[in-house]
Amino acid sequence: MGLLTFKGGVHPPHKKKFSENEAIKILPLPEKVYVYTAHSIGAPAKPIVEVGDKVKTGQKIAEAGGFISANLHSPVTGTVVEFTKLVNAASGLKSDVIVIEREGEDQWELLEKTDDHTKLKPEEIVARVKEAGIVGLGGAMFPSHVKLSIPKGKKAESLIINAAECEPYITIDYRMMLEKTSEVLKGIEIIMHTIGVEKAYVGIEDNKSKAISHMKEAVKNSSIEIVPLKTKYPQGAEKQLINAVTGKEVPSGGLPIDIGAVVFNVSTAYAIYDAIYNGKALVESGISLTGEGVKKPGNFWFRVGTKVSELLDYVGIIEEDKIDRVLYGGPMMGISLPDTELPTFKGNNAITVMTKDVAPNKETMPCIRCSSCVSVCPIGLQPYLMKKLADTRKYDDLTNNNLMDCIECGACSYTCPSGIDLTKSFKTAKKVVRAMKQRRG
Repeated sequence: MGLLTFKGGVHPPHKKKFSENEAIKILPLPEKVYVYTAHSIGAPAKPIVEVGDKVKTGQKIAEAGGFISANLHSPVTGTVVEFTKLVNAASGLKSDVIVIEREGEDQWELLEKTDDHTKLKPEEIVARVKEAGIVGLGGAMFPSHVKLSIPKGKKAESLIINAAECEPYITIDYRMMLEKTSEVLKGIEIIMHTIGVEKAYVGIEDNKSKAISHMKEAVKNSSIEIVPLKTKYPQGAEKQLINAVTGKEVPSGGLPIDIGAVVFNVSTAYAIYDAIYNGKALVESGISLTGEGVKKPGNFWFRVGTKVSELLDYVGIIEEDKIDRVLYGGPMMGISLPDTELPTFKGNNAITVMTKDVAPNKETMPCIRCSSCVSVCPIGLQPYLMKKLADTRKYDDLTNNNLMDCIECGACSYTCPSGIDLTKSFKTAKKVVRAMKQRRG
């Protein structure tokens, strides 16, 4: 029997050699942090501090602005010095930011903690995860307390831990499995207890053989199973991971819980452990600083809100005229930064510096209807047809062709021999469709 996987996908170069053997190092504390109030999918948080307020590390500085939202906490001990606006690279628009100037070393304000999570009721754990402001650290930044709250009428049957880390270059989850094994496993046990499942699966791509063998040894005699997966992008996409591990498909427009699945990634499991057992709010996390443009790539523990330029200063970058782009994340789904003076988010798992020689600009040619994009689409869409509909602004037809199911993985753009950036068109079209729905009510 071959390795488990999904239909479609591509095989970009792994590029993990830059940082996979680099143990996680703790970065120096930043002098200032810049905390976006919009730090998760959903409503921005509402500040509860004012300029001049003294704050401790881990102290709450903004309340969740709705059910789909997350609390914010100070990443350093210091003084709130400014409220300003900075560009959010994901939207291209300016967002509200709380600026805190550090004063000395950390003085932590901890949340309530426990020495045994099984003493807590599921709703108590959900409340503590919500208070800690934990969001998904695989990139999407969906509030974790929402995912832990199983809707009425639904039942969680299996927990799947996303350890695929299929994006090229990124290695932080790989290092977390090797270096924070017991903490990650304890986080998984907490999630299992909270959502009421008896079994958990950890899906790891087979290009991480050391992590597979290490984790298999660690979970002996437990109800956690390590599932080796075929190395293929986007193996770590939620729906593709569920399909590979369980054989089930999330229906169009549906959610994983519709088929009894709940998915968290490795670093999020660690963050949940840290909140429940150590009382720490989510103000720090792991990140890979990597790419051909980085002099000393590696994996690091960073404070949320640190400027990207400050992180890159620590590892060094090559001559500016050789750099093509700097990305939040990896080259397939990452967001190109307009300015490295922008700060990091909770969900930043990598900063990748691409050079011009490895990321040459493709000359764009007309579509030749080769169907390469169709064969690699992990959702089974027809990207070439959707691109034509997007170009002619036939948004209703585009919606009928399941535009909103597109996961924006970039596989179609990667494989297109004509160099057409199909994914960019779909991202824009989805924004238009959402705006049209709002206008129509």
